[in-house]
Amino acid sequence: QVQLVESGGGLVQPGGSLRLSCAASGFTFSMYYMNWYRQAPGKERELVAAIGTNGGSTNYATSVKGRFTISRDNVNNTVYLRMNSLKPEDTAMYYCAAHRSPREYWGKGTLVTVSS
Repeated sequence: QVQLVESGGGLVQPGGSLRLSCAASGFTFSMYYMNWYRQAPGKERELVAAIGTNGGSTNYATSVKGRFTISRDNVNNTVYLRMNSLKPEDTAMYYCAAHRSPREYWGKGTLVTVSS
């Protein structure tokens, strides 16, 4: 069955870094656009970063541009989110999602907490 499993979240101090991973299985990963979303308590879910099928095209939310980097490995069916210079406002549950209309798959998320 389709699975997206996020990992790499945790507690980090402001200014620190984390790398999130999302391991995919059960579908043809290389044919899907991959996105990272986040949702903070009491806030709406927002798109953080997106990457095209071959990794050549990326887009970022303004709030993370220059600090976060999305990448993918189509051999190992994994998408990554490298997060640098983390701020308390980056605290949220982070989700990866696979999109190829009309199909859409979601992981269960990994929690990132930025606090001193």
